[in-house]
Amino acid sequence: MNKFLSFYRNRWFRFSAVAVLYLLFVIWLGSYWFLLGEIVIFDIYISKKVRWAFWKPKRGKDGKREKGSRNAALEWADAIIFAVVAATIIRMFFIEAYTIPTSSMEKTMMVGDYLFVSKTAYGPKVPNTPVAFPLVHHTLPFTQHAPSFSTIIQNKYRRLKGFGSVKRNDIVVFNFPEGDTVVAQRQNESYYALIAQHGREKIWKNYDVLVRPVDKRENYIKRCVAMPGDSLYIAHGQVFVNGKEQEHFAKMQYNYFVQTNGTPINTKRLDKLRIPKADRMYSPQYGVYELPLTQSELEKIQLLPNITNVLKRDNTDPRAYVQRVFPQAEVSRAWTEDTYGPIWIPQKGATVALDTNSLPFYRRIITVYEGNELRVEGENIYINSSLSNSYTFKMDYYWMMGDNRHNSLDSRFWGFVPEDHVVGKASFVWLSLSPDRKFPMNIRWSRVFRFI
Repeated sequence: MNKFLSFYRNRWFRFSAVAVLYLLFVIWLGSYWFLLGEIVIFDIYISKKVRWAFWKPKRGKDGKREKGSRNAALEWADAIIFAVVAATIIRMFFIEAYTIPTSSMEKTMMVGDYLFVSKTAYGPKVPNTPVAFPLVHHTLPFTQHAPSFSTIIQNKYRRLKGFGSVKRNDIVVFNFPEGDTVVAQRQNESYYALIAQHGREKIWKNYDVLVRPVDKRENYIKRCVAMPGDSLYIAHGQVFVNGKEQEHFAKMQYNYFVQTNGTPINTKRLDKLRIPKADRMYSPQYGVYELPLTQSELEKIQLLPNITNVLKRDNTDPRAYVQRVFPQAEVSRAWTEDTYGPIWIPQKGATVALDTNSLPFYRRIITVYEGNELRVEGENIYINSSLSNSYTFKMDYYWMMGDNRHNSLDSRFWGFVPEDHVVGKASFVWLSLSPDRKFPMNIRWSRVFRFI
């Protein structure tokens, strides 16, 4: 044991271990000017010419602290700074904690789930906006909407090597594509939907409008149902990818109209089915519920003695459907969330023909995501001042949908997710708390420490 401790404390061993780890990190990062840090590491462990940690207590040749050299405040500051730097690096490049705030992925992911998202699954993005307040996303603590970042430095999109790439049916965390512009007082709503509803002049006159870079946009979590190059359509709520019916996941759910004989369903039964109180819509006048149900929950509901009929919600009539779907243009006027498409998912290097009919699908890609200037004059389309009848994509794009199919704001409403918006893969639920109960009964023990 003493020999092991002596070997571990050997300065050359410690230098070699740290230097190799740092070298591997620099190679992974791909920014080789960081190799200058090896000089600092050599001096810290071997030459000791510079007292880098000048605030720490001085030590004699015997390694013991010199008298009168202790400063408790500086030692605490040193510990806090080290913890913040370590947490920031882990959060930025390896793994980050998230919570599920909405029901769009119920029952796969539930409101109140606390999970870890792996950045290394697809490779972490080099931060677009590196100058930022540590350990927060886009808003400073204790403020309403003061930005936590500065755009003085803006990096181009670059992703480090990861263990793999996005696969169909992965549960993915990504930056909200329409989150480039946000109404500060109404951040849970799409800026573009608000503009369409109220007009730009009214929104800009009555609200504070914020602009956010890619990596500071809201984080969403959905399932990747279609990959670059796939074709997708939806018929009566069922997704078809490349003509093949999508796998029906056990915890995927749809909304159903549940007709009773006039007596309400016992709330304990609904609790047992884990239907959140916020999702229990009931009309006492008609004795009808609208409930989100998985297939197994549907079968249990149908067996209740006071249930007379169950009908799946099926929004197929655009005239009766208020919320318009992507791309909010004439070409999609007959589409709804349950009857949608066909639509093709753009792929890097692929070229599409452009005309006034196809342009609504790709306008945002051309202008916002891939940074081109676009102008339309009659039937003519100009990209960067050149007349264009085609466009070649610079990035891959994905189609993301929530497993709670009738309660999810997803690609059906705002379109494609660019590859530079992908954050990571949902990996592990470490805690799950029900919003409908009080501690400790709110802990969902069956979901704690569960891999996704």
